[in-house]
Amino acid sequence: MLVELADIIKIYNQGRVNEVRALDRVNVTVEQGSMVCLKGPSGSGKSTLLSIIGCIYPPTSGRAVIAGKQLARLPDRFLTIHRRQTIGFIFQHFNILPKLSVLENIVLPLMPLGISPSKRRAMAGPLLERYGIDHRRDFPAGEISGGELQRVAIARALINDPPVIIADEPTAHLDSKLSRDFLHSMVELKGEGKTIIIASHDPLVTEDGGVDMTYAVHHGRVSQDVS
Repeated sequence: MLVELADIIKIYNQGRVNEVRALDRVNVTVEQGSMVCLKGPSGSGKSTLLSIIGCIYPPTSGRAVIAGKQLARLPDRFLTIHRRQTIGFIFQHFNILPKLSVLENIVLPLMPLGISPSKRRAMAGPLLERYGIDHRRDFPAGEISGGELQRVAIARALINDPPVIIADEPTAHLDSKLSRDFLHSMVELKGEGKTIIIASHDPLVTEDGGVDMTYAVHHGRVSQDVS
């Protein structure tokens, strides 16, 4: 298993009057090369669960093993390194910086790694071509279309060739065509051996035939969805 979560509890503001138990004894497994959907309404705990799978922070308790590393045993610095090597993120609003060029946005995850500008450009080249945005490489990202922004976000998630792609509500602000284009891209990546984990309450995502497993998230609890 690429992802193994056992009895995961995540508590914010622990011991304070505003304590929140965001996840309560969660168990999730994800096989390598599969596409998994975390289904549930806003505030259900999906984003917290993604943040643990994405190595952004460890759980309060429980066992979280991501790509062979147990998160609770990793100091913050090594957790960051493991995240950079293992996870590619696609955010709800894409988090594209509009004043930077398309190329600059795509290579952003490489910046902390000390990779030279020439090598960054070389690494981005195949992704620019694959997603049909090479002709936009020097355009400010704020001046391209929504479909192109989507492809920039996917290319940025892939720039480090991570084994896991995490997407948080990626179709929330897309029309049905762009949503289907996004899902087609994810199925392609799954076919290439990437592991795809999507949090969504969009039926276009949750009912897509490329999804191998759906987990229902509700009030911090998770169950396998069999609907």
